[in-house]
Amino acid sequence: MDVVGARPVPPLTTAASPLYDPSRHEPLREQAWDPARARAMIERIVEDAEASFSPVTYWPAHPRDTEGRSTAPFHCLYFGACGVIWTLYYLQARGFVRLRRDYEPFIEPLIPALRAWMGDDWARDHASYLMGETAPLLLAYWLRPSGDVARKLEAAIASNIDNPTREFLWGAPGTLLAAHFLHEHTGEARWADAFRDNVRKLESQLLWSDQHRCSYWTQDMYGRVTTYLGAGHGFAGNAFVIIRGRHLLDAGEWGRWKERIATTVRQTATVDQRLANWRAFLEPPRLGMPLPVQWCHGAPGFLACLGDFPGDELDDLLLAAGELTWIAGPLTKGAYLCHGTGGNGYAFLKLHERTGDAKWLERARAFAMHGIGQSQAQAEEHRQMRYSLWTGDLGLAVYLADCLDEGAAFPTFDVFFAR
Repeated sequence: MDVVGARPVPPLTTAASPLYDPSRHEPLREQAWDPARARAMIERIVEDAEASFSPVTYWPAHPRDTEGRSTAPFHCLYFGACGVIWTLYYLQARGFVRLRRDYEPFIEPLIPALRAWMGDDWARDHASYLMGETAPLLLAYWLRPSGDVARKLEAAIASNIDNPTREFLWGAPGTLLAAHFLHEHTGEARWADAFRDNVRKLESQLLWSDQHRCSYWTQDMYGRVTTYLGAGHGFAGNAFVIIRGRHLLDAGEWGRWKERIATTVRQTATVDQRLANWRAFLEPPRLGMPLPVQWCHGAPGFLACLGDFPGDELDDLLLAAGELTWIAGPLTKGAYLCHGTGGNGYAFLKLHERTGDAKWLERARAFAMHGIGQSQAQAEEHRQMRYSLWTGDLGLAVYLADCLDEGAAFPTFDVFFAR
């Protein structure tokens, strides 16, 4: 059943599930915004990363990333060397640092390292954007474009179109974003064609919930089938990529998507007066279970994904999600992007960009100052910094840069090829 032509209904209001869990958050430290300290922290993170690099093992893994299972270094975009190298060049391109080393020769070896790490899963998931070979290929193409790398990217994107995860981390939405980045960077029609092919495949995989009166996808991932809604693995992340490339679709096609996205976002919101959040899955949580408030699941990720949604149909929910993110406060997990204070702070940067209201920039910068303290405390605790983009200090460095420049481009999500 399709929802085209249906008018989005008001969001549900319920007190059955608390909008957030206070134990996952900590009080915001009252600190004035200090741009000099933010710049110094960016420089410290980059200097430490360069000093800690090994041409053989890249960067040491962090205990919070390995969870005690291994000490082997990681190589992917999400929490490995690819993300670190991308960040170093990105911050240099933006004028925040000047690198002492050339990391380009170390990009190509990332792919066989990822193959070894992925093992038997390589056949299905090798093209994953955040975990597989697509991001190292994109990074290589950014720094030194070549026809050979472009052909490998074209093959990777095409091979991932039927990935049953149907989410951003592993599935076609991630490589769909790669196609969009390539079209944006080169203007070549083949990348626009790949984008449209992937969008139409995703459209054919949409399901309809009579119970919730909205569209959704399932994700066949980690040995089970789920119905994630958030940015990291679910509906919001998929919707973001389609919103970003809407100009590549014809008017009727985008009109259908716009209505579907607005309907699902509104139908799955939990609203309490002026606050809003989203559950992790389409099915409501158990009675009394609080909702997450982080980029990968919950309000901050919905804001990151929907900040560029055209029109005002969702503005009330976006503002309510921003208020909820502010009231909940910084996450106890740390300063980082996927599930930390920096990732939540991007919700405020998105609202500042969308509304022009200075209070959102002030809130983003308040989270930035708090994040600096969190990063310093964890570095002292573990006697090392966390060398990753989405889960570590490199992501914090980009967030600080955006707070300085009043930008809102979430790294490798809103932007890949720095100009």
